[in-house]
Amino acid sequence: NFREGLNVSHYFISTHGARKGLADTALKTANSGYLTRRLVDVCQDLVVIDDDCGTERGVLRKALVQGGDVVIPLRDRVLGRVVQGDVLSKVDSSVLVENGTMINEKLFDLIETNNIDGLFVRSPVTCEARFGLCAKCYGRDLGRGHMVNRGEAVGVVAAQSIGEPGTQLTMRTFHIGGAASRAAAVSNIEVKSDGSVKLVDVRYVTNSDGNTVVVSRSGELIIQDQYGSDKERYKLAYGVVLSVSDGDSVKAGQMIATWDPHTHPIVTEVAGKVQFTDITDGMTVTEQADEITGVTSYVVIDPKDRRGTARDIRPVITLVDKKGEPLMIPGTDLPARYQMVPNSVITVSDGGTVGEGDILARIPQESSGNRDITGGLPRVAELFEARKPKEPAMLATASGVVSFGKETKGKFRLVITDTNGESVETLIAKTRNITVFEGETVQRGEMVVDGAPVAEDILALRGVEALTDYIVDEVQDVYRLQGVKINDKHIEVIVRQMMRKVCITNPGDTQLLPGEQVERARVLGINEELAASDEDKALCEYDPVLLGITKASLTTESFISAASFQETTRVLTEASIAGKTDRLRGLKENVIVGRLIPAGTGLAHHEDRVRRRKEADDKAAELEALLASGVDEDFDEEALPADISFDLDTPAEGDESVAGA
Repeated sequence: NFREGLNVSHYFISTHGARKGLADTALKTANSGYLTRRLVDVCQDLVVIDDDCGTERGVLRKALVQGGDVVIPLRDRVLGRVVQGDVLSKVDSSVLVENGTMINEKLFDLIETNNIDGLFVRSPVTCEARFGLCAKCYGRDLGRGHMVNRGEAVGVVAAQSIGEPGTQLTMRTFHIGGAASRAAAVSNIEVKSDGSVKLVDVRYVTNSDGNTVVVSRSGELIIQDQYGSDKERYKLAYGVVLSVSDGDSVKAGQMIATWDPHTHPIVTEVAGKVQFTDITDGMTVTEQADEITGVTSYVVIDPKDRRGTARDIRPVITLVDKKGEPLMIPGTDLPARYQMVPNSVITVSDGGTVGEGDILARIPQESSGNRDITGGLPRVAELFEARKPKEPAMLATASGVVSFGKETKGKFRLVITDTNGESVETLIAKTRNITVFEGETVQRGEMVVDGAPVAEDILALRGVEALTDYIVDEVQDVYRLQGVKINDKHIEVIVRQMMRKVCITNPGDTQLLPGEQVERARVLGINEELAASDEDKALCEYDPVLLGITKASLTTESFISAASFQETTRVLTEASIAGKTDRLRGLKENVIVGRLIPAGTGLAHHEDRVRRRKEADDKAAELEALLASGVDEDFDEEALPADISFDLDTPAEGDESVAGA
C-alpha cells in the first residue's frame, strides 16, 4: 500500500511486469507489421474490374450460434452483400429480394420481419472474374456505404483491415486446464428460450430407462421458434443422453440433454451377452478397486507400459447371442466388436448381459483436450500460411462403414467401405486417439482421428465453401476475443488469393501437364480459347489448391512483384531461366516500373490505352491486307492518319505494357 511503500520483492515483481510488457509490445509490432506486409503482397493485384461476373455460385450465410448464444447476428454477416438467387417469403413464396440486389438496412428489416434465417450471398471466393473481382461479388464499399466502384483496390483494403488490428492481438499462447477449469466443465444443455426441437444428422438408440443415447458424432440439436428460424444450436457428442426427441416442444430453462464431462463412454447399439477377448489381468488390463464403493473394474494398460508380446495385443469386447454367435450392428453386416482404448475403464463383466444403449467402458477425458491453444497473432499467421498443425486430425476420405483391418507393428489399419463395396485404407499410428468404432457409419470429411483440422483436407474433402467458412470462423474467433470487428469479406478476399493456383487433373486438349500447378486465370483463359475454337476439343479439368500467403506471393505470375517481396535473387534467376514475361497487371509491378497503377482512375487510363492500341493494330492489319492484295500504284501514303506506323514490329507510341525478364 502507499503508506508502507513497496518492499524489495514487490518492487522487483512490478519492474519485471513493466519490462516484460515493453519487450512484448516491441516484438508484437514487428510481427504484426510483417503479417500486414505478407497480406498486402498476396492481395495487391486484386482490383474491382467488372460490374458483374455472372456467376451462379454463392455461399450460405446464417447467424453464428454457439450454444445458446447468438455470437454474430445475421445482420452483421449479410449487410452490404449481394443476394444470389431470389429471396422468397416463407408465407406465400412471393419474391422479397430479387437476385443480384445488394442488401441494405431497409431490405434487411424486410428479411428480418419475414423470419428468414439464412441467405445465399455472392462472395469474393466464388467470383468468376478472370483477373481481379467483380463489384457484385464484393458488394458494398465499406468506407463509403454504396456499391463498390470499378477500380477500387479491394485487395489492399482487405489486407490493411486484417493487419491493422494485429497490434491489438496477444503474442503468447494461453494455457487451458488446471483444477478450476475442470471443475466447471459443462455437463448438460438447458434451453434458454421456448421452441421446438430439431435433430440434424443424429443417430441414436433407446436405453432401458427409455432415454435416447446419441451414437453419431456430427449431430446437432437446434431449438427453433414458431417461424422455423434457429434460436439455439448445440453440437451433440457421442454418448449424450437426450430426454427429448425430434419435434418436441420445450420451455425455457428445461434440461434436455446430459453427459459425463470427465469420461467418454462406449455405447452398445445392440443387446446381447458380453464376451472378452485378450482381456487378461496383468497383461493387457489391471484390476482396480474403487476406494469408496469397493467395486472392482478393469483398466486397460497403455501398450507403451506393457511387457514383451502383450504390446501388440488389443483388448476387444464382442457382443454375442445365446449360442455364442457374434451379433451384428444394426444396418451393417459387421459384428458388434468394440476395441478398448488405452486407459479406458471397463464397466461390464465377461459373460454378463447388456441392453441397447448401455455403457461398456468409459475413457477418461483427462488424456485428451487439455492442450494449450494458440491464440492471437501466431494463430492468425498459422491460418493464413496454411501450416500443418503438429497433431493433425484425420478426416474420412469417403462415406461408409468403418472397420479395422490387420494391424502392422506400430499402426492400425482403418478401412472405410462405401455403399458400392469399395474400400479405402488408412494407416494410423497407435499413439493417436481414434474417435470412431468398428461398424460406425461416417460421412466424407468427418473426423476419424482426434486433432486440429488441416485446411488442405477440408478443401479436398468438403470443398471451397467449407474451407472458406472454416478459415473465416477461425480468424474471426481470434479477433472477436480481443473485441475487434472485421467484416467477413476481407478474410474471404485473402482466401481467394490463397486459392489462385489450381492443380491440373485432366489436361484435355491443352498443352498443360497433369499434376501441374497453374494460375487459375491462365487455365480459364486457355479453356475459353478452346471453347471458342470451332473444333470439338476437351477442356482442361482442375482442382483448387490452397497455398499459404508467403508461398502464394512468391509463385505469382508477376516476377517483379515476387522479387520485391522476398528471396529476390532466387526469384529473378528462375524468372530469367524460364524467360518469363511480366504483364504488369498488379499495383506493385506498376509502381516499380513507374507507371500509373491499374486502380482508381489509373484503371480507366490503362483500359483506354489498350483500346487505342487495339484500334491502331486493327487499322494497320487492314492496310497490310490492302497492300498485300496489290492496290493501285497511286496510293497516297500522306493521307493516312498520323498515329499509324507501318513498321509492325514496333508497338504504338506511349505503350510500355510489357517488361521482359
